[in-house]
Amino acid sequence: MNGKFPLQPLLDLAQNRMDDAARRLGELIASERDSQQKLDMLQNYRNEYHERFMQAAREGIGPDAWRNFSTFLGRIDEAIASQAKLLEQSRHQTVQGQQAWLAQRNKVKAFDTLSQRHQAGVVRSENRREQKMTDEHAAKRRGQEEE
Repeated sequence: MNGKFPLQPLLDLAQNRMDDAARRLGELIASERDSQQKLDMLQNYRNEYHERFMQAAREGIGPDAWRNFSTFLGRIDEAIASQAKLLEQSRHQTVQGQQAWLAQRNKVKAFDTLSQRHQAGVVRSENRREQKMTDEHAAKRRGQEEE
């Protein structure tokens, strides 16, 4: 049995693809985290602005200021809705990235299992060959001693 694993190029390719999938997954996780932070920031800003609006309303504001506050809150709400949609898309992409990484990892594991079996077979063959040589050497020595 040849000592070289015949599927080694495929194992190497699978490992490279798994590494690429892991890198991509890291990027997706970072992007999701960034999207979540932006959404949190927008929601916090909206809450702060709403509090200022409520304070101004309690103190009495004119119709123009009321309309400006309301319009701006509407724009913030639109931005929040848009960011929430982006976050959901990012989460979906992260899940897909995890699935892609798992699929590549499973391929690597399969090839690695085959490689380990191959190496075990090589070791067994080598051990048998060495045992055969030892037995032949011992038999020759016994034959020489009997003469």
